[in-house]
Amino acid sequence: HRSVRNNHYAFQIHPQATKTDVRNAVEKLFNVVVDKVMTQNRKGKTRRYRNRLGTTSDWKKGIVKLGPEHRIDFF
Repeated sequence: HRSVRNNHYAFQIHPQATKTDVRNAVEKLFNVVVDKVMTQNRKGKTRRYRNRLGTTSDWKKGIVKLGPEHRIDFF
């Protein structure tokens, strides 16, 4: 998932991943320098399917701020 604003990128990460794990993975995978890592635990939304209510899965979001001279090119 890509959200580029002020050199921030957002990813869906493993629920048990720590900020250090996210930093190391992004630096290794994309060959960039990470300045800051922020995480959020996102609740699943209630959805209706026919006459039944259900919820989507909870998930964890990792937001990574890169150094000023670094970019991640997905395309």
